[in-house]
Amino acid sequence: MLKIVSSQIADSIDIKALKAAFPKTLLHSDSDELFYEVGPYQYIYIFRYGVISFSNHGDDEIKSFIDFASAFCKNRFELQLTDELLVETNAPEIKFGHNKIELIKTSVEALRIIMLNVSQSVALDYYSNQTELLLQATNQHTLYLEKKGKLEISGKKLQMFIGKTINFRNKINETLYIFDSVPETWEDEDLYKIDIELKKTFDLQSRYRNIQEELEIIKENLSLLIDLMHQRKSSQLEVVVILLILVEVVNLFIEKIF
Repeated sequence: MLKIVSSQIADSIDIKALKAAFPKTLLHSDSDELFYEVGPYQYIYIFRYGVISFSNHGDDEIKSFIDFASAFCKNRFELQLTDELLVETNAPEIKFGHNKIELIKTSVEALRIIMLNVSQSVALDYYSNQTELLLQATNQHTLYLEKKGKLEISGKKLQMFIGKTINFRNKINETLYIFDSVPETWEDEDLYKIDIELKKTFDLQSRYRNIQEELEIIKENLSLLIDLMHQRKSSQLEVVVILLILVEVVNLFIEKIF
């Protein structure tokens, strides 16, 4: 029985720098991922978006490597989001459970796909939490508008909030492969089945769509706030123009009298 453990430890990990500092057997690498073999059925999968996945590692080994990887992290988390999956080897058939998968044969490619899906699940938990925080912050502004009939946020702060939301949405789209399958599954029916069934087990596509729907709500609310901000500025400009006209009229009136 193998245990897969994936943890979101930071906002991001410097893949290039970590690769240079960790001279273990590297089985796969690109600008977003590093996949290492470190022992019998022991693999470490590192993702640029801040997740590290471990196969067949003890708690002390996991902690030791995370401490090592912390030097290459941006915004290291004190509390880590973690997900686990048990892998039973030499099973009579491929079967999927809530937190367990049974495999007829255990290959490097199969473990990599399993680790990838567990890692995507952890990343979705993190992005879901962050989206909820953004939605709560947006709701604070709309609730204030409901109660006071005016905006309490300045134009600059609103623009910064919009920029933060756009960058967050772009980050999600760039780092998650919820609808894609790794190339190894294209010509191997068993690997394809493992990938597809794990996506269903972790409900990856549905959770991803929920995040996108919440971000769309945030986008619509921010668009409303921007329109109201423009109206407020337009009204302020109209008041200024009216005051200037009044001043001119008063000056003209005074000149006529005196």
